[in-house]
Amino acid sequence: MTQIRFIVAAVAAVGVTASVIAATPSKPATPFTKQANQQVLQELPFADKQDFEDAQRGLIAKEDVVTIKDAKGNVVWDLEQYKKYIALDKAAPDTVNPSLWRNAQLGLLNGLFKVTDRIYQVRGYDLSNITFVQGDTGWIVFDPLISPETARAGLELINKHLGKRPVVAVVYSHSHVDHYGGVRGIVDAQDVVGGKVQILAPEHFTEHAVSENVIAGNAMARRAVYMYGALLPRNAQGGVNGGLGMTTSTGLAGLILPTRDIRKTGEEVTIDGVKMVFQMTPGTEAPAEMNTWFPQFKALWMAENATNTMHNILTLRGAQVRDALKWSSYLNETIETWGGDVEVKFQSHHWPRWGNANVVDYFKKQRDLYKYTHDQSVRLMNQGYTGEEISEMIKLPAELDNFWPNRGYYGTLRHNSRAVYQRYMGWYNGNPSNLNNLPPEMVGPKYVEFMGGEAALLKKARASYDKGEYRWVAEVLKHAVFANPKNSEGKELLADTLEQLGYQTESGPWRSVYLQGAYELRNGVPSAGGTQTATPDTIRAMSPAMLFDFLAVRLNSGKAAGKKYTINIDFPDLKQAYTLSVENAVLNHTRKRSPEADVSLSMDKATLDAIQLKEVSLEKAVADGKLKITGNAAVFEDFMASLDNFNFWFNIVTP
Repeated sequence: MTQIRFIVAAVAAVGVTASVIAATPSKPATPFTKQANQQVLQELPFADKQDFEDAQRGLIAKEDVVTIKDAKGNVVWDLEQYKKYIALDKAAPDTVNPSLWRNAQLGLLNGLFKVTDRIYQVRGYDLSNITFVQGDTGWIVFDPLISPETARAGLELINKHLGKRPVVAVVYSHSHVDHYGGVRGIVDAQDVVGGKVQILAPEHFTEHAVSENVIAGNAMARRAVYMYGALLPRNAQGGVNGGLGMTTSTGLAGLILPTRDIRKTGEEVTIDGVKMVFQMTPGTEAPAEMNTWFPQFKALWMAENATNTMHNILTLRGAQVRDALKWSSYLNETIETWGGDVEVKFQSHHWPRWGNANVVDYFKKQRDLYKYTHDQSVRLMNQGYTGEEISEMIKLPAELDNFWPNRGYYGTLRHNSRAVYQRYMGWYNGNPSNLNNLPPEMVGPKYVEFMGGEAALLKKARASYDKGEYRWVAEVLKHAVFANPKNSEGKELLADTLEQLGYQTESGPWRSVYLQGAYELRNGVPSAGGTQTATPDTIRAMSPAMLFDFLAVRLNSGKAAGKKYTINIDFPDLKQAYTLSVENAVLNHTRKRSPEADVSLSMDKATLDAIQLKEVSLEKAVADGKLKITGNAAVFEDFMASLDNFNFWFNIVTP
């Protein structure tokens, strides 16, 4: 029994350590980077200050210091780090794209704001906004941030200035953690169970909230370290803005399951005197998402379907490709349904927009942004161009490109057009040379050899770097690094190159990706502080079927090859029984219980959760009679030994 290990390995918090990287100093901007950033100032309408007026409109109160800590004194959110170098009266430094700097200035505006009658937001307390709708007796809260600590701070701020009210309902707009993770900071789970608090969410919310963080969670979380830049130092050479907000908070995200699913567009719900009408938008920014119309206030909550940036058709951390065509169609439906009545639109990131004509114009430009991206990418695709070629060719028309809410602070036209291509055509671009091409570890040495050897390649790369040809230098040097990761000169030059690309980019995630890559080339892969993909609440929300799908992903085919056995697992509390079968190096599961299993286990789901969360050992669960094993325990031991534990800190920019 002592050798038996159970189901899912370590579970840790979503979020990132509050400590930031302190390592090899960054380099200054080169003349080419300075010139590129200066060009941005000439091309975009920086004289338009409407966003700054909107982002400050309705301010009720703000705290002088916004540093939020958990119960142990650990900082989970700190705007003060950004205030040291970002301010409304400070021009963009040479190391930051002026458009991204503008977005960071706007993102730093924080406090309690009135959106319209009975609708308020606390902004700048996390990556997302927390929204409070005043009912007859209490607050209806929309999207309670990532961390309980930041959500609680938002609730305390509004109660302090507008009078204390209980939370009577929570609405999750969609299935991403920055829209539900802080719920335990504002709601007692027992009040939900007892019916004092309702929790509403779009249909299939729980399935997607859980599954996205599990099946491919390890790889996605590692890449999220690159995308969100939470480990980067807070200065003009490091983290500046994440596009949707400054960055992510670092508390332990929770999840309280919904008490009511919203299933169809037009569904009406009245809570505490507030009438809400929902629009379902599955397959847009999230697989389960919904907008909300407040007819009493002529206000439209847009979840994350229409923010003040171009959004991702494919997020850089990795996910299933979103549907740009469907996204635009839902925005058109929004216009047709409420365009004649809406007076204010607000959403889970950024600041609102007021005035019917202004709001409708905004919706049309957001709608056409995604429609244009889809249509023109597909047009070029049908002319035979590949994703790489399309991303180089596609340009927005001026009326869309010069509209600040369409700028690529989060998504970009370059990678979104590739995502459209990927959705229709997949990874293969049609060229036979790319059908079975070599991986980086194999192709790198060949490139170096064909380029005349390592010394010659580095000499040529240095010359191209000195010309400001950073995209080309990055392409060349990735081969050099994969050919010889011990060559410090090659890694340093590649780091310098990625850094300049980061300084020039308008996109917050692109900047973070480039700068994190530069850091790891100079200092190696971190060993702590990264995002993890499952919290205790997420684990508890997993159905047995979800768990078994995850085990199938962990099964090492080499260790399982040639083996054949079955395992029965009973959950008396759920009145559910499952059979796991290993055959052909594949794990399958079924609800049909095998009468001839090699080994059988019986436990409550709560016991399984406790073991996974390391709240109780396997041996103690057996000793306490909470886990019963009958049959050939050696089979189960062999099965567990065949499961991989994923290394979070895998290499990305080096072999």
